[in-house]
Amino acid sequence: MITLSWLLLIALVGGVLALIDGILRVRGKGNTVVGIIEIVVAALFVLSLFLPGIPFGSLVLAIATLIVVVIGIVFRGRQGIGIAIAALAVIALWIVLVNHWLVIPGIN
Repeated sequence: MITLSWLLLIALVGGVLALIDGILRVRGKGNTVVGIIEIVVAALFVLSLFLPGIPFGSLVLAIATLIVVVIGIVFRGRQGIGIAIAALAVIALWIVLVNHWLVIPGIN
């Protein structure tokens, strides 16, 4: 059974934003390889939140998604970087909160 929590919502928002950024990157011109990798890693990250059989676990997939989003920002091409920066911030926040590097009562 899945428990609805703030950490789950933060992870979902970050994963979905990274997934949308990957889709927009594939639809645009250039950087389709980075976009495909971003779609695969972000989809696995979102699925790992709900399915226990996904290899590597959600923390490793979140870090991989973070790295791919940073690479996508560096090689951005013609598209804007607003969604990518939002995904980067939310996923980084989730990583910090899930590792208890920052404890906010009511969230973690």
